[in-house]
Amino acid sequence: MDRMKMAKIEFFTSESVTEGHPDKICDQLSDAILDDLIKQDIKSRVAIECLTTTGTVHVAGEVTTKGWANVPKIVRGTLRDIGYTDPEFGIDCEDAGVWVSIHSQSADISQGVSEGQGEDKEQGAGDQGMMYGFACNETPELMPFPVIMAHKLTRRLAYVRKEGIVKGLGPDGKSQVSVEYHDGKPKRLNAVVIAQQHTENIEDNELKEQINEHVIKPICDNFLDEKTRIHINATGKFVIGGPEGDTGVTGRKIIVDTYGGIGRHGGGAFSGKDPSKVDRSGAYAARYVAKNIVAAGLADKCEVQLSYAIGVAEPTSINVDTFSTNKIPEEKIVELVKKHFPLTPKWIIEKLDLLRPIYKKTSTYGHFGRNDPDFTWEKTDMAEILRKDAGLEEA
Repeated sequence: MDRMKMAKIEFFTSESVTEGHPDKICDQLSDAILDDLIKQDIKSRVAIECLTTTGTVHVAGEVTTKGWANVPKIVRGTLRDIGYTDPEFGIDCEDAGVWVSIHSQSADISQGVSEGQGEDKEQGAGDQGMMYGFACNETPELMPFPVIMAHKLTRRLAYVRKEGIVKGLGPDGKSQVSVEYHDGKPKRLNAVVIAQQHTENIEDNELKEQINEHVIKPICDNFLDEKTRIHINATGKFVIGGPEGDTGVTGRKIIVDTYGGIGRHGGGAFSGKDPSKVDRSGAYAARYVAKNIVAAGLADKCEVQLSYAIGVAEPTSINVDTFSTNKIPEEKIVELVKKHFPLTPKWIIEKLDLLRPIYKKTSTYGHFGRNDPDFTWEKTDMAEILRKDAGLEEA
């Protein structure tokens, strides 16, 4: 009698954080300032980083613009939107101290990214570096399943807090999911971890019951079973959170921002950077390319690496890795990428329409896999062109 082939079982874990997490406060502040300046001057050059700790926010960076940002007002408004309106949670929008130290962009950098000024007369990259984009066909968003589930949980945490469905919650929170894969396909959740800030007067068991009922089950129910381990506030208490519990800094959640640890990362953060910085725009372009390759059916999984030299328009390299899921040779895929995606900073900015005040909403719950028309790098408008040029039949 033939023995049934055993499925290959693997586990992968990803996490997400809510908008009230200290690092995400800083990402939102950096991008809110960027948006405000782009509204006034689309040619603004912005590199803003923030730090927050108990009761204070520090804003620093380099800006060259014809506009002017009321930074303290933006900081207080953003804290209010997140839900930091009570000193009980370690910082509040009315009384927080705001320290600002901003100066202009280096003239040496400016001449390299300003068209017609540098050695390369086309607009060059704002810095050297490598960026990665990734896509796979295990979710409708063409994203890895673990990070999509983690983001759904943190979005739900914020929703039940703001709508008052679960009482006594603070703005800070985190999720983590461990997914069991069978032969490369998501099968079940092996573990779900939630950490949610709360007020002192909520009883631990009641909080766990409410979060399980109103957060975990609505999002994860189809993937839960009797063996799934669920951990909610596993220390037993999470009253001290936000900037009082941990200092926050812009750009410290780059794996949450991208693919949850599946696929590589070039190391450059996104928030607070205008699109002349290829750390951001190059990563968006790499996702755009990878997603269209998968949407075209050229591969089931795809990672695109781009690299740039400061002041130079053309990428210094383009690499495509399909993890042996390619339907045509990878060399042919690279040829198609070079043919249909010029990938200079100017082309990226124009093709993806990046000179718009769209960045604050990218700073929470992931920059990729979002169903929002402003996330132009999520379009699959090049898929049909790639499919036809590759000689594949319509999917």
